[in-house]
Amino acid sequence: MANESQTTFGALPMRNKLMLAVGAAAMAAIIAAAVMWARTPDYRVLFSNLSDRDGGAVVAALSQMNVPYKFSEGGGVIMIPADKVHDTRLRLASQGLPKGGTVGFELVETQKFGTTQFQERLNYQRGLEGELVRSITALSAVSSARVHLALPSANGFFREQQKPSASVLLTVHPGRTIERSQVAGIVHLVASSVPEMSIKDVSVLDQSGALLSSAAEPGQTGGLDSNQLQYLRSMEQSYIARILEIVEPIVGRGNVKAQVNADVDFTLSESTAEQYRPNQGTEPAAIRSQQVNESAAGTAAGASGVPGAMSNQPPTAAASPVNGAAQSLSQNQGAGGQAGKDSRRESTTNFEVDKTVKVVRNASGTVKRLTAAVVVNHKRTVDEEGKVTYTALEPKDVDQIQSLVRDAIGFNKDRGDALNVVNAPFSIEEVPKVEAIPLWKDPDVVALARSIGLQLGLVLLGLLALFGVIKPALKRPAPLPGSPASGGTSAVVGDDIALPAPLAAGMSPIQLPGGPPENLMQLARDNPATVANVVRSWVNT
Repeated sequence: MANESQTTFGALPMRNKLMLAVGAAAMAAIIAAAVMWARTPDYRVLFSNLSDRDGGAVVAALSQMNVPYKFSEGGGVIMIPADKVHDTRLRLASQGLPKGGTVGFELVETQKFGTTQFQERLNYQRGLEGELVRSITALSAVSSARVHLALPSANGFFREQQKPSASVLLTVHPGRTIERSQVAGIVHLVASSVPEMSIKDVSVLDQSGALLSSAAEPGQTGGLDSNQLQYLRSMEQSYIARILEIVEPIVGRGNVKAQVNADVDFTLSESTAEQYRPNQGTEPAAIRSQQVNESAAGTAAGASGVPGAMSNQPPTAAASPVNGAAQSLSQNQGAGGQAGKDSRRESTTNFEVDKTVKVVRNASGTVKRLTAAVVVNHKRTVDEEGKVTYTALEPKDVDQIQSLVRDAIGFNKDRGDALNVVNAPFSIEEVPKVEAIPLWKDPDVVALARSIGLQLGLVLLGLLALFGVIKPALKRPAPLPGSPASGGTSAVVGDDIALPAPLAAGMSPIQLPGGPPENLMQLARDNPATVANVVRSWVNT
């Protein structure tokens, strides 16, 4: 079998041999391209947003593990084959990669023997700063952060103790903003993580150097805080919802726009008043204290009266009048009165003074003034032909809407509320129709077509090389007419020249000495018509 193949290949002309070699080479190239395309791995993201230090460590580790990798266009993403992502992440995690650029309390776990107290304190502070950075960067809007803690050393004197403080530098993702509530959360997070740290001792800055945190005390004026702003916005949205809910059923959904501005007083005031009332009127006054002094002088008179028990009784106590004029005392009181005696009496009375203490606390969040603006679209009508027209509302309809809005928001003229209702046509912008993307322009379809087209192209190239080059090259040329292989007759003109039957017809074998070129040239001169017939027969075959 091998001998027949070698014989067949050796019997092929040089042109066929060259075509067969080119076809075989093209077929091998197509098969190699198909195999390489099929074995090309699908790369997936291993890590993204790595620092240069972590990226270099990860790349070095991938080179040692013989894992192919490539970078994205920006250079911030490392990609590896999809079937090796999870295994590689676990192997890198066992090596502590990526480190993330920050260290936490793992510093405390790796302390060496002989560490001084200062080094322990420093490692604790670095670990606490790193843990705070990891917690802050967990926010979606924060790209990176740095935390600086100022922790004073412990002192035995309580009065000389210094309070700790902190500074936080935030780097926000491009195109994102950090809200005031998030800043307040960061401040509380840092203050709660450090013992005896106050909220006012935490400063938060962004990458442009703007101070995001406010150091104002609760009682100081410095604008509204986040809770007050949220309360104000919710109040205004509540008024707007009331207006829309009462007006939209009349004019239709989308045909009314409203805005409300509320002037809210968040001042928290407290007043104390003391009032004194004079002791006047018909009600008796309350006595606080009373003092009476009496004195008498002169000679005592002789005994008088009827002897007995009645004349030996002591004089009765004098009554001190509280209201009205003082009454005169009788010269002779009781049975023991004495004649010719001088007396003196002093009375001091202290009355209670009326006192009223009044404490007034004004409520916070009181509405001082409301301003509302309402715009109502023109009335929309559709005729029988389907044509849409807009007409202005009647004045009575506008007054009716204004009255409804006034009652809905609790309009108070005494506090200076303002309400304006306007009827105007809305500017309707025609939204351009989004044409559906043709099937041949759909990116997914284009990508699928490219993938299928590449496969079909390789198959077609293989078939073309097989049937267009290799198979024609393997065919043996047809035998010449008159040759032994074709079953015809031939005549020998020279030592090694066989002429077809047309050339030998009417001729006898001629033995020409010398080489074939001279014999052929002589034959062509002698018989040009015969040679022409031979050449014509060769061309036709």
